[in-house]
Amino acid sequence: MADKKKPGKPAGDAKKSRSVKGAPVEKAPRAKTRSRRSAASSHEHAIVESTPQLLALLDGEYASPHEMLGAHPASAGGVEGVAVRALMPNAIRAECLLEGGRVVQMTVAAEGRSKLFAAFLAGEKLPVSYRERFYFADGATWERGDPYRFLPTVGEMDLHLFNEGTHHELWKRLGAHPRVVDGVRGVSFAVWAPNARAVRVVGDFCGWDGRVYPMRSLGSSGVWELFIPDIHPGALYKYEILTREGAIRVKTDPFAFKLEQSPGTASIVEPALDSYDWGDAAWMRERPGYDAVRSPLSIYEVHLGSWARVPEEDSRPLTYREIAPRLAEHVKQLGFTHVELMPVMEHPFYGSWGYQVSGYYAPTSRYGTPADFRFLVDTLHQHGIGVILDWVPAHFPKDDYALRRFDGTALYEHEDPRLGEHPDWGTLIFNFDRKEVRNFLVANALYWLQEYHADGLRVDAVASMLYLDYSRKAGEWLRNAYGGRENLGAIELLRGFNEAVRTRAAGCFTVAEESTAWPGVTKPVSEGGLGFTFKWNMGWMHDTLQYLAVDPLFRRYHQDQISFAMLYEYSEHFIMPLSHDEVVHLKGSLLTKMPGDEWQRMANLRLLLAYQFTRPGKKLVFMGTELAPWTEWNHEQSLDWHLAEADPNRAAMVRFVSRLGELYRQTPALWRDDRGWEAFRWIDVADRENSVIAYQRSAGTPHEHVAVVINFTPVPREHYRIGVPSRDLYRVVLSTDAMEWGGTGFGAVHDVQPSPSPFHGYEQSVELTLPPLGAVVLAPAR
Repeated sequence: MADKKKPGKPAGDAKKSRSVKGAPVEKAPRAKTRSRRSAASSHEHAIVESTPQLLALLDGEYASPHEMLGAHPASAGGVEGVAVRALMPNAIRAECLLEGGRVVQMTVAAEGRSKLFAAFLAGEKLPVSYRERFYFADGATWERGDPYRFLPTVGEMDLHLFNEGTHHELWKRLGAHPRVVDGVRGVSFAVWAPNARAVRVVGDFCGWDGRVYPMRSLGSSGVWELFIPDIHPGALYKYEILTREGAIRVKTDPFAFKLEQSPGTASIVEPALDSYDWGDAAWMRERPGYDAVRSPLSIYEVHLGSWARVPEEDSRPLTYREIAPRLAEHVKQLGFTHVELMPVMEHPFYGSWGYQVSGYYAPTSRYGTPADFRFLVDTLHQHGIGVILDWVPAHFPKDDYALRRFDGTALYEHEDPRLGEHPDWGTLIFNFDRKEVRNFLVANALYWLQEYHADGLRVDAVASMLYLDYSRKAGEWLRNAYGGRENLGAIELLRGFNEAVRTRAAGCFTVAEESTAWPGVTKPVSEGGLGFTFKWNMGWMHDTLQYLAVDPLFRRYHQDQISFAMLYEYSEHFIMPLSHDEVVHLKGSLLTKMPGDEWQRMANLRLLLAYQFTRPGKKLVFMGTELAPWTEWNHEQSLDWHLAEADPNRAAMVRFVSRLGELYRQTPALWRDDRGWEAFRWIDVADRENSVIAYQRSAGTPHEHVAVVINFTPVPREHYRIGVPSRDLYRVVLSTDAMEWGGTGFGAVHDVQPSPSPFHGYEQSVELTLPPLGAVVLAPAR
């Protein structure tokens, strides 16, 4: 962010005196201070003694500027009154403007790198209301309210809870907040920088001059604070931090609610958090009673920048407000219950897809404002669609304007690169052992759930957090205090995060992308687990895709791959992901992973989705799967929406996904008891020769069940018999080979009557014609 000079406001040599890259800055020669005593007869000058504190204030290194600046009781020549002092570099004259129109001239009480003006207000008592006016050599003037006459806007209890690591609404105290203090409108700033010698607010409201607004230290808490009158939403700002070594680092606000769009890096003052007029009251009233484990949960994963673009405007992404109604209608048509958004938190590198976050409290400005993002969530809720956000506490980028070495030390990260740097992604790892860092992250999670009404958080790269030796060779990592490889701080963070969501955001849920065999990921914290609601079933995904990539002729030799996941199905509460990770980096699209000609590939893809939606576990599908594209996902391009318009087979696939979503939501047997082993039963998993599997899903009553039969070969199976639990008439509620989905319609039937022929452990059975590469779902007719 380039420095800008505002007319009549300080800049000039301030721009020359600091480095925005964080390099050490050579100090200007210290000028001598001029101490002045007012004449007893005039009482117009406040008494200023030359002290080390005064010299530090003039040099911008004093941690308690409010002790000298602002209004203080004073006396001159035996007369009681109030001394008003103001710091303003480059000004040549100053005035104190009192209520009633009284103007008191201020004199230069001391000079150094900055200039101290003072006035003595005889007979006045605190509190006194006034403003300040400064005159500059170019004829400009600047009138402002005095920032140094206000009490701290962060309370002692807030500081205590933060240092303890338990402040669950930390974003309401740290950061930049428009507010009214003692009847004066302005913005309060607060930032954690415990190792700084001094911290200043800089912005377009002061010419980016760090000498104008030094902040005060709030003791051992490490927090610095300042309320500045007359600043309004939209103002650009940063923090100028003087390190222990005397270097200056200019940083964005870790709690900024909005950041400039790249290549700009300034924080932006946002309106009050409660200024958006939500329309999802009905959704939010019902949310606390929502039980994600015992409810239908099918997720449509979205990357906002590439879901759709505007071709006539250089293929720019849709804004939050533009995408909101289109996405809501599309997802509702497909029957998904939730949208999962890949990280929307501000990130400097678009190609990271949002997984390298620099602004944890700011929705990316690429698609609009924070209010616009609220509109997107609001719209989805009003269409009955929940919102899950990808959340990335595992690492953050090394961009020097952000969290890296924030106050000149490894504040948010570890000092030792064996703990603080991620070898795979070239990023930094949070110091999870530090209470304040854990508080920053846990509060951030609650922030998105409370302030943006998100319904769930999917935590990225959990495995990399849990293991100190993750992706490291011998000698590249350090053991924990007990000699193990578990990251104890990360475990504490994850447990604290999940407990905070459980207790403070009722009805919301959490999801772990955890790819190892770490035990108890979804077990409650009270029972020794990590406390997540769900875990991605990466094993199911790998086994299933690997199995379906095999030529159907040889699938008989790999039947165990399709059944193996049931051996550990009830060890956790799982979501089955067919995510963006499976269709990038030359992996091809899901369609191209399938063998055979185009028809067989489309049939395999329908079969895959039917298998995913009818077996235990919740569902996640990446955007565009409904279009069955030939090409893999490209974050720089829109989805191939033209396919559904130009190709009848793609249009049929969209209809199929829609029917599958409808069937899933309307069939409790497919979701109510996912967590219970009694809700699933193999009918037959041993027919390797025909590559057929059959299973039953139940929801607790005799009529609430379905039978699923899948033929993994392109060979139709006529007169195929399976046992069924009921003697009632069965109805085919889905066949993936139906002609309306682009199938052959081979042997299509609507109703099937069981015969009293025991089979597969049941007292009755049905005879079916299994379509090629097809799945058939049967349900008792009602």
